[in-house]
Amino acid sequence: MSQTNSVSIWRLIMVPGLITLGVTILRLAGELGHWSETLFNPAPGGGGGLVGIVWLVPIFGIYFALKLAGAGERPASLGKATGLAFLGMVVLVAGGYLGALSQFKNAAIGGAGLVLVVAGALIPLAGWRALGKVLIAYGLVARIPVAVVNFLALRGSWGTHYDGLPPNFPEMGFWPKYIQVGLLPQLTIWIGFTVILGSLFGIAATAIARPKAPAPETT
Repeated sequence: MSQTNSVSIWRLIMVPGLITLGVTILRLAGELGHWSETLFNPAPGGGGGLVGIVWLVPIFGIYFALKLAGAGERPASLGKATGLAFLGMVVLVAGGYLGALSQFKNAAIGGAGLVLVVAGALIPLAGWRALGKVLIAYGLVARIPVAVVNFLALRGSWGTHYDGLPPNFPEMGFWPKYIQVGLLPQLTIWIGFTVILGSLFGIAATAIARPKAPAPETT
């Protein structure tokens, strides 16, 4: 895997990636085993479940940022990086709104929403490229296994949040359904969520840590 100047992305994300995979497996086991719904919410969306990889994003965002800053790969301006991360969040939310507005029926609106989601995920890289690249790589490592679980759960009708469908979801074949509720969300909006939330927490932690000799990132 590539490097962010002096830091290997693979070495940086390997252990967090394995931890995240472990949490995904635990979450799936908990839902299939009908364990506590407070910990393993099987409802569509899975919102509120206390066991889930979404909670790891701020933790690893801080970890990645401090590691990069310690290696001299800080952004030229933490203020600019913060502003761009917030801008990315606004664009991502707008894209998500358009996606919801399309109700999986209007391809034009849904496509526009997808473009905004991808743009929102990329905007923070203009503020802190090294951290953004690491978070994209981590997001892929975290979310590709979930996309695989989505596929299997939808095929098998497991009754978990991995195969739960949004309200009023239209009737369609397996592949269009999987692409719209499984594959695309994992590889777009959840990657964007990872980049933006991870960036915001990472930037805040870096500002608090205040290394003595910051070195502007070479982009």
